[in-house]
Amino acid sequence: MKQTEVLLQPNPNARIEEFVYEKLDRKAPSRVNNPELLGQYMIDAGTEFGPGTAYGNALIKCGETQKRIGTADRELIQTSALNFLTPLRNFIEGDYKTIAKERKLLQNKRLDLDAAKTRLKKAKAAETRNSQLNSARLEGDNIMVNFSYMLNFLHVKWLKIWAEEVTKSEQELRITQSEFDRQAEITRLLLEGISSTHAHHLRCLNDFVEAQMTYYAQCYQYMLDLQKQLGSFPSNYLCNNNQTAVTPAPSVLPNAIGSSSMAPTSGLVITSPSNLNDLKECSGSRKARVLYDYDAANSTELSLLADEVITVFSVVGMDSDWLMGERGNQKGKVPITYLELLN
Repeated sequence: MKQTEVLLQPNPNARIEEFVYEKLDRKAPSRVNNPELLGQYMIDAGTEFGPGTAYGNALIKCGETQKRIGTADRELIQTSALNFLTPLRNFIEGDYKTIAKERKLLQNKRLDLDAAKTRLKKAKAAETRNSQLNSARLEGDNIMVNFSYMLNFLHVKWLKIWAEEVTKSEQELRITQSEFDRQAEITRLLLEGISSTHAHHLRCLNDFVEAQMTYYAQCYQYMLDLQKQLGSFPSNYLCNNNQTAVTPAPSVLPNAIGSSSMAPTSGLVITSPSNLNDLKECSGSRKARVLYDYDAANSTELSLLADEVITVFSVVGMDSDWLMGERGNQKGKVPITYLELLN
């Protein structure tokens, strides 16, 4: 049970804090977990770099995914605590303590019973010796015979005392035997419930495994979705600040990432826009497909949804990284890196 708590909450200080709040019967304050904290830092950094840049937008997407993983982690902890840890803790702190207490009491009753049997055995042995001495005949009337008779008389008196103990010991044995039998029955009934307890804990274990399966499946799906989103970013950006030349990455199809193939993890290999620069140099409009979602930063920009088709055209004097986009009655600036021209 404690190792499960360590798995769900590796921070020992947090476990101690939760324990103190539990003993005080107070609700522990909500705490941001590590994935959620990482996600927030990524989103803040992406916002500083700029949501319109490929790197900034990628950071924001990664941050949102990390926060989703943090939420899934929180749900795993809550579900496991409710369905797995709580039944175990209730048994250990409740039924198990009762069983241990009754079992220890049974052991004490057994010791009392053994002591009563020993006393009865000694009392019966003394009674047998008393009978043997009373049946012996004393012969002669010399001094030694009389002295021996006196010793035997005292011995017989002592043996009679033991004989009187027989009845008392038998009565005590009956009492202790009855108490032992009653305590044994109580302990037996408690131990018979262990099998049903094991069956209940087995169901709790299955719930714990299912909670873990759900958690890892969610994390896998979140990362798969993130990988697909990152796979649609253009990679014609500098690898680091020390480079001065732009080396475009090979162009791949947007749907190249499937369930059976994984994108390279060493860098972003993404679809680069085709003939967008040609559009900047000529007049007229073209249809373009949106590669991934984009949220407008202000009223002059146009929000985009992945896979939608919009009309784009160039405007004299506009920044080279932007085009004018049009969707129905909506019009605004759109980043070139989010688009792929259609033939």
